Formats: sequence, structure tokens, C-alpha cells
Amino acid sequence: MPLQSRLSGRGTDPKKPVDTQSDGKTFEELRHECLLKGVLFEDQDFPAEDSSLYYSQSVPVNIEWKRPKEICENPKFIVGGADRTDICQGQLGDCWLLAAIASLTLKKDAMARVVPPNQDFDNRYAGIFHFQFWNHNQWLDVVVDDRLPAVRNKLIMVHSASNNEFWSALLEKAYAKLHGSYESLKGGSTMEAMEDFTGGVGEVYETKKSPDNLFHIMKKAMDRGSMMGCSIDITSSAESEAKTSTGLVKGHAYSITGLEEVTVRGQKVQLIRIRNPWGQVEWNGPWSDSSREWGYVSAADKNRLLQNSDNGEFWMEFEDFKKNYDKAEICNMTPDSLTDDTKRHWEVNMLEGNWIRGSTAGGCRNFIDTFWTNPQFKLELEDADDDDDVCSVMIALMQKNRRKLRKEGMDLETIGFAVYEAPDDQDQAGKDFFRYHPSKARSRTYVNMREISERFTLPPGKYLLVPTTFQPHHEADFIIRIFSEKKAGALEMGSNVDADLPDPPMPSEPDEETDEEKGLRRLFEALAGDDEAISVRELKEMLDGVLSRRKEIKFDGLSLSTCHSIINLMDVDNTGQLEFQEFKVFWEKMKKWIMLFLSFDTDRSGKMSSYELRIALKAAGMQLNNKLLQLIGLRFADENYDIDFDDYLTCIVRLENMFRAFQAMDQRKSGRVKMNIMQFLMLSMNV
Repeated sequence: MPLQSRLSGRGTDPKKPVDTQSDGKTFEELRHECLLKGVLFEDQDFPAEDSSLYYSQSVPVNIEWKRPKEICENPKFIVGGADRTDICQGQLGDCWLLAAIASLTLKKDAMARVVPPNQDFDNRYAGIFHFQFWNHNQWLDVVVDDRLPAVRNKLIMVHSASNNEFWSALLEKAYAKLHGSYESLKGGSTMEAMEDFTGGVGEVYETKKSPDNLFHIMKKAMDRGSMMGCSIDITSSAESEAKTSTGLVKGHAYSITGLEEVTVRGQKVQLIRIRNPWGQVEWNGPWSDSSREWGYVSAADKNRLLQNSDNGEFWMEFEDFKKNYDKAEICNMTPDSLTDDTKRHWEVNMLEGNWIRGSTAGGCRNFIDTFWTNPQFKLELEDADDDDDVCSVMIALMQKNRRKLRKEGMDLETIGFAVYEAPDDQDQAGKDFFRYHPSKARSRTYVNMREISERFTLPPGKYLLVPTTFQPHHEADFIIRIFSEKKAGALEMGSNVDADLPDPPMPSEPDEETDEEKGLRRLFEALAGDDEAISVRELKEMLDGVLSRRKEIKFDGLSLSTCHSIINLMDVDNTGQLEFQEFKVFWEKMKKWIMLFLSFDTDRSGKMSSYELRIALKAAGMQLNNKLLQLIGLRFADENYDIDFDDYLTCIVRLENMFRAFQAMDQRKSGRVKMNIMQFLMLSMNV
């Protein structure tokens, strides 16, 4: 009975934006309604209330939500074109977002996508604006009203250097709505927002360990339209946003806005232009705005490059940049390598999954007993790159919705992945495979970032990709993007739902019964009445009595629910009771299930690890996919991710019952619509 459940995408075009308003209406429909009614839009999905600002604290000052026309006389959406100098940070610690917005203004095509044109405070103004963000492989259209938090008529969050320009403040509000609140935007990586503005893929370079040609890598990235940011690491929270003697700020996100080479006394000097999203506080070392180095370049270069004003943007020599900054983040519009001049056409596979405690949250390779239970994906690289005998692959693992989940006490998990040469014809690789086979490639480290990505060159072949959290039992949803020059196959392993359940053997005749069966018959007849059958309660009494004599099984008795499931499975004549011949068939099954349970209950505690359930069920002839295992684990496992004997028996009896029922339905092939096997099992298991 081969029954398959495959991982599937959303079934929508990832390039077409999805409307996100809870009532399902588009920006145009909402604006049209407001214009017809002569009212200004008020967003019920993100109300002008304290809860939209903070989730962990009360609002510290008396904040008023004001529309731009209440703040100034002639508000404009954009004044003279959106520019990186439009953006000034407010009270929120979201410099990472502002650094990305500054980079966005340098990419006109990307800017036009994130900030759709034809929005203003004059023509068809209705107090409503919209923005578009890339979110887990899908573009989303996010609508906001234009009520902005202000104190004494001044904006307290992101604002423009021009008092009557509001595009950046409204963009920040839309991004805050996407993540649940303004507070959710506190602290982050510039890369995160750059990816959300472009759908690009990121790479991080440590400047102290960077390749010798890092300047040329970054220059090529700039020329190809990549967005870039940089930061200085901190060793403790006390250093966060601490200003150095050279005017730089630790633990603060900067955007990189230019790279140039100039000639000084016949020698080439490499320069990098950096912007502080505060709109002030600049580098005061060599090549800063008023430094003497500018006196040694040509007038043309000086006029072209130098803006001698305190706007937060400054130049510095590239070697000084590497000495003073620790990380450079590059968000590429395509996965093309920045270390060569080859431009490729990239094929993309997108896969989704989750780590659920008790079933698929196995942790990293250090935890070998559970590592194998993590989601596994098979990657098939059939064809080598053009003019090469290896395959170029870029793998990007991203955890989903962590910023939105902060208000529930969750934050970014520490994540990584490993790639193995795939075993032949095996659905889900087991513990021993990972114990004895080293990885062929892996992420450089485990890190608590939203996304990690790595480039590899691998020989053509079949590979197993295992994404994990560092610690086991940590839950998160994730997506994986796999970029390859040639088309590659990619699918989730462990996705089959199948059962191989042999017909039960015919029960032995009374004169052929074993001593064990004769003993069971005497007990059965003592409990049964004149109808020679036992009820649910009598079955419980019988099984509790028999099993309690087996010292290797530690349990407190079976539940009535379990006994109901047993009768449903074995009651072939639909009387609601069991006759002894039916009980004998069940007992043969029961002995096999007991041996299976004991093989996993190694410490004889009366419990088995829920992570081992996949193996136990497979040995019993049933194969479930990750989703069903996750649901069963959540249904039956305790806080220590263990399943006791009673719940184990309930689970295995119900599953066999339902598989047999589905088999019967499948064989009848009636004209009625058949229920999906996944839905059938989930409903039947009460999960």
C-alpha cells in the first residue's frame, strides 16, 4: 500500500505580492473605499495603540499618533528623490534596519519594488500607504495608515532630514507591522533587512580573516547591485553603541555606500564610503571629511567624492576599514560568486521544514542519539557546471518568524547544517549512518543569525542535507534555498506514509493451544460471562493482570481509551466485545509490540524516547512522515520527550487500526471522494 505525502510549496507565484490585510482587501480596494466614504484609513490590523509600539514595557513617554498633515503644512511622501541622507534614526535601536534602508536607496529598481511609486499626500490621498517585503520566498504587500508616533509634534522613530518628508517613517512602520511591533525591530543584522528588501542571498566576511582581494570582491558586489553593511563587534553589552576615539560606534550597524580608487602621489589608494544611520557621528581619522589627505587628490576626484558636511557619511582607507570593523555583510541579488567574473544562470530549490521537540529537533552532530531525527533532504546533483567537472552549490538556511515570536519569549536559535553523501535507496538515514560516515560539507559554524549560507563545489552525485539547531529539543520553522548552476533535484526524506501489515495468522484450535494460551483461556473464561466475550473494562482487568506479572514492564495499568482501541482493532464481528479467538490473535501482536518497546526502554523505566518512535513504528510495519511523527510526539510525549507503555500501545494500536481501515477504503474504490491519508490518520489519532 504505497501512500505518499510530499513536501509542497505554497502554489503561488513567489514574485507576485500577496496581500496581507486580514480582511483580504488590496491596497487599491482599501484606498478606493476610503475615498468613496470621504474618510482616512485606520488600520485595525496595526492600530495606533501602545501594543503596536512595545510588548514588554509600557510606553515611556506621552506619545500621540499623528498624521503627517497634523505635523507639518505641506507633507510629501518623497522630496527630490529618495536618498540615503533622508534617513535619521529615532529612539528605537534599529540601526540595522536603517543601514539597509540607506543601501536600498542606492538600488533604484529594488527601491521601486519595496516603495511602490505613485503614493503621496495630494492626489488620491486617503491616509493609506503600502510597501512590499520579501518574506520566506514570497513577496508580501503590507498596508499601513499614516498615523505615526510623535512627541510634541516630532516623530520619535525613523524620520527624514527634511521635516516634511515621510517615506522612511512609513516604511519603518510597515516593517514593524510585518514583525508585530516597533519593539520587535530592536537589534538585528543589516543582512536580514537587505534580504527582505530584495529576496537576495547573503554572505558575511570577517575583515580580520578576509581574503586578500576583499576590496575587489566588495567593489564587484557594488557594481552588480549588491547591498552592503558593516559593524564592529562588542565583547559585552556595556560596549553596545560605545563611541571610540576615532568616531566609530561599537555594536552599531553601518551601511556601505561606495568603493573607489584614487591616485595619491602616483600610488593607487583604495577607499570605502560608510554611512552612520544616525545621520551624524563620523570617522575622524585619515580620509575623514576635513582630513589633509584630500589635499593630495585631483580636484575632480575631490569634488566627485567629498561631501564636506556632518551627515553621518564618511570615507576611510580600506586598510583602516579592515582594522576597525569586524564584519562586512553583502546581500547579493543573485548567487554569482564575487571571486570570479563568471555570471551564471542559477536554478533554485526551496524547501520548508520544522524542528519539533520530541520528534525532529535532534540538535547538532554532538548529540548522535537524536541527530538523525532532524529533517533530512536529498539533493541530487546530476550535471557538472559548464566547463568543469564539479557542481557549484550555495545553500542558505533561514529560520522563520523569530522576530515576531520575541513577544512570546523566543529569539533566534543557533543553527547550522551538514551535507553527507547519500546512502542508496534509503528514505531516512538512521543513527548508525551518521555515526560512521563523515560529512562532505557543512556550515563553518553554528550561529544565532536568521540565515546562514555557504558556497560549495561538490562532485555530481546524491547528497543528504541535514539542517539542525545546535541544542536538541529547540523548536523553530525554517526554509532552505539551494542554488545550483544546473538543475538539481531536492526533496524531503522521510516523507512517505506507508504500511506493510501482513494478515494476522489464524488462531490455533483449542486442542492445539500452548500452555501460555491455555492459561490465558482460563483467565479469559473467568472474566467472560455467558456470552463468552469480554467488554472493555474486562479487557483492561485481564491485560493489567497479565502484564503486571512481567517484571520487565513498568506501568500503572492500561487506560480504558487504549482498551477501546484494542477492541476496535480486533473486533471483526462488530459486537463491541472480544471473543477468545480474537484475543489470541491480538496477544500474538501484543508480544511483538512488547519486545519492540523493551528494546528501546533500555533502563527499564517504563518509557521510551519519543525520538525513537520512527524506528519502533517502522519495525511494526508502519512508516510515517515527519509531520505525523511531530504531531504524535506532541500528543503522546511527556515533558522529558518520553512515551510510557500505555501511550505507546495506544499509538501503535490506533495506527494499525487506521491503516487497515484506510486499506479497506482504498480497496473499495467507491465513487466518493477519498480522504487524504494524512487527514485520515490525523483525525483518527486525535492529533
